[in-house]
Amino acid sequence: MSPRIGLDADTIVEAAAGIADREGWEAVTLSALAAKLGVRSPSLYNHVNGLPELRSKLAVYGIGRFTAAIEEAVQGLSGEEAIHALANAYLDFARTHPGLYESTLRDQSDPVIQAAGRRIVELMVHVLQSFGLDEETGIHLVRGFRSLLHGFVSIDSKGGFGMPLHIQESIKLVLDTFMAGIKQLHSS
Repeated sequence: MSPRIGLDADTIVEAAAGIADREGWEAVTLSALAAKLGVRSPSLYNHVNGLPELRSKLAVYGIGRFTAAIEEAVQGLSGEEAIHALANAYLDFARTHPGLYESTLRDQSDPVIQAAGRRIVELMVHVLQSFGLDEETGIHLVRGFRSLLHGFVSIDSKGGFGMPLHIQESIKLVLDTFMAGIKQLHSS
């Protein structure tokens, strides 16, 4: 069977991203994707080798979009300004693209996904190194920083911040406290 004109792997992944963002990661199925694209499910096999490969491609695509958003936000910045810009880009991406964000957290055992995700970690390490940290300490702090941001994303996405305080003020306060801790760590 020959591939349908106008249908290619990029079109398929972008359509899957749309489904993921609107309906959630679990809604990305071959039948849902075929319906969205107006084709029969078997037609997708000309471009992807089943749902696992589609989800792997979707994760790599999501990581690429996520990385680009962070790179753009921190370009030309350093120190505290870069930390705040990175955090805001992280949170904005997760809010705007919840399905793609979720895809970035999937199947970290896949070497292709690991390679794609490495750039995000490198960006975070680079931003934190402006505080004069050694590489090992920087990696520990990246883990904490990512956990902090993911925690905000997770709670916010479930409507868990119900108090009448602005979430952005909470994030700023927590980031300022995080950075004060880094400065303290560096000065000791």
